[in-house]
Amino acid sequence: MRLSTKGRYGLRALVDLAAHEEGEAVSLARTAQRQKLSLNYLEQVFGMLRRAGIVAGVKGSNGGFRLTRDMDEITVKEVLEALEGEFSIAEDAGEDTQDPVRNALRELLWDEIDRRVDQFLQEKTLGSLVREYRRNLEKDAAMDSI
Repeated sequence: MRLSTKGRYGLRALVDLAAHEEGEAVSLARTAQRQKLSLNYLEQVFGMLRRAGIVAGVKGSNGGFRLTRDMDEITVKEVLEALEGEFSIAEDAGEDTQDPVRNALRELLWDEIDRRVDQFLQEKTLGSLVREYRRNLEKDAAMDSI
């Protein structure tokens, strides 16, 4: 499975939002500007994240979006499923379930890949991505001052 721009850009923008939230709503326009992404596209993506209960919109002059929960409680799996749908390396669309070769491949390979990817994506949180993002910003700032 290959992630679409929805998943890649959505996760990127969500990390940016979480890193800049600091207790207040974050302007999607500023997130789009920092990440060099289309505001119109991000509005669509954040609509999906809002419907999934990951972010909430805040109206008014200081409006924007904020996380609905602590960033360490939001898994990468949850975000990607909100944007991409359920993950599976191979679909069983109309396959013959009596075929021993297909069953062996599904049980020993495809299902195992799905389990491992699922576990990996559940272990990674938005918080862990934000902390790595901040470390990279600090490294870049240190390199710029040299």
